[in-house]
Amino acid sequence: MQLKLTGHHVEITPSMRAYVEKRLERVKRHFDQVIDVNFEMSVEKLQHKAEATVHVSGSSIHADAIDTNMYAAIDALADKLDRQVMKYKEKQADHGHDAIKQHAPS
Repeated sequence: MQLKLTGHHVEITPSMRAYVEKRLERVKRHFDQVIDVNFEMSVEKLQHKAEATVHVSGSSIHADAIDTNMYAAIDALADKLDRQVMKYKEKQADHGHDAIKQHAPS
């Protein structure tokens, strides 16, 4: 998995990078076909925003989260991405399962 981390009006420190990588490990653990992740952090006034686009084979999954603390925004975003990736994985599994049922001899 390739991770591209960018920041608008915020400096990305090594500890922030490590925290993002740690939180995204759960997404990777649940779905190993992640190609790359574009992760963007920004600060506007008192709102810290984290957003990410996860590219998987044949699709892209996007989520964002806003909080008063950047680490809390990263946590919320990681949870959202994890739920969406699990949903995508279930859809893929269901779709493949239906195709097998339809073509199976009776």
